[in-house]
Amino acid sequence: MSKQHLVIFDTTLRDGEQSPGASMTREEKIRVARQLEKMRVDVIEAGFAAASPGDFESIQAIAQAIKDSTVCSLARASENDIARSGEAIRPAKSGRIHTFIATSPIHMEKKLRMSPDQVVEQAVRAIGWARQYTDDVEFSAEDAGRSEIDFLCRIFEAVIKAGAKTINVPDTVGYNIPSQYAETMRQLIERVPNSDKVVWSVHCHNDLGLAVSNSLAAVLAGARQVECTINGLGERAGNAALEEIVMAVRTRADVFPVETRIDTTQIVAASKLVSQITGYPVQPNKAVVGANAFAHESGIHQDGVLKHRETYEIMRAQDVGWTQNKLVLGKHSGRNAFKSRLVELGIELDSDEALNAAFARFKELADRKHEIFDEDLHALVSDEVVTPEQEHYKLVYSRVTSETGEMPQATVILNVGGVEQKAEASGGGPVDATFKAIESIAGSGAELLLYSVNAITTGTDAQGEVTTRLAKGGRIVNGNGADTDIVIASARSYLNALNKLESTLDKVRAQGDDI
Repeated sequence: MSKQHLVIFDTTLRDGEQSPGASMTREEKIRVARQLEKMRVDVIEAGFAAASPGDFESIQAIAQAIKDSTVCSLARASENDIARSGEAIRPAKSGRIHTFIATSPIHMEKKLRMSPDQVVEQAVRAIGWARQYTDDVEFSAEDAGRSEIDFLCRIFEAVIKAGAKTINVPDTVGYNIPSQYAETMRQLIERVPNSDKVVWSVHCHNDLGLAVSNSLAAVLAGARQVECTINGLGERAGNAALEEIVMAVRTRADVFPVETRIDTTQIVAASKLVSQITGYPVQPNKAVVGANAFAHESGIHQDGVLKHRETYEIMRAQDVGWTQNKLVLGKHSGRNAFKSRLVELGIELDSDEALNAAFARFKELADRKHEIFDEDLHALVSDEVVTPEQEHYKLVYSRVTSETGEMPQATVILNVGGVEQKAEASGGGPVDATFKAIESIAGSGAELLLYSVNAITTGTDAQGEVTTRLAKGGRIVNGNGADTDIVIASARSYLNALNKLESTLDKVRAQGDDI
């Protein structure tokens, strides 16, 4: 018996970006979107067009760049929001407008201050506005997980009649449990007239750690679209993790009557890219994409895997994009070999200029680090690929002295808008001194929210990957830097964050609604 298609709707660039500090620039969003397209995601929710000019421009740019996935914009059930979304997706080969309104008693009364009749009327009007721009319209009942089933049936019947093609039943606050959520989905599909004319969708949050379980339970009950994010990124405790949904359906083909079109070998590349750009590290024991997901410490487990892999492994590491942690390149490797390896890792650079910059950085790294691993290349490219508007500050020179019993001292020279400036500072440690020296030049006044260091590979010559999170004037941005010298990596990370604050492309986060 042939299986039905399960639509994978990725909202990393919209709901995922609403995680504190996960804000992305337009160029970063395009990089993520291209990786999602390469992974063969069906629908990419590129943002919330009415949230800010930056979001609008990012959605429009993604709509122009993406050809093999549907590009979607979220919109409240208002004419202005929907018009902005319609304009943003206009360049897309395949575009969708995703509009929503709250349906739970507490949301209608306390937030919207609208009666149920008014909510239904507004939802129907929203579908009409959206259909002026595209026939692919999705409707979501915000907080459906706490809504009354009779009212959901009523509003869904109305929006289907108005022309909605996808009906989303979100568990907005992560309140549901699998059996309850599945029963809700079954009843809706059974009771709503013309339910067979639409795709039923789920969007689950992870407040109780049940986002993936709820999503899969809904699929068994008839849902044929799952809204999810890479690494489970998202507001509060996050969303359902794309990689877990996809691999559960694939691994348990005996249970699920559906299949996806996802190229699972691109999952790890997508995970690494999103983690590096947002500054949200992946926990080692994270399912599918965690560093320990395919590691075996127990002697009994190791013995079993050596004798027959499937004794303790239900998936193959290579099926999701893991490769052996082996030496791939050295200082004698050429530009073509470097480029070929990036392609194998799912890394695509937009221009020869970007490739040349990354290759030059690779050569510098090869002179200092004998063994270069795949993880080094991921960090190297993430560190190097910047756009001109992100390079207001450039590190020219750095010197740090640190000795027992003495206050560490740092000297830095920065290129600031084409002019070199020098500063010295002392601090509680070499990184603190370096940051203070940089700040004495930049004078940003930004608040340091996070400073995180991770060793990319093993060994004392491993690159350190540093994430710096800064806040200023309502903006929260992440900076990334990698180097075998952790102080240099820290300086690069801090400057990367300052450059994002400087960039006019980085949006001021809009405190809007969410589904």
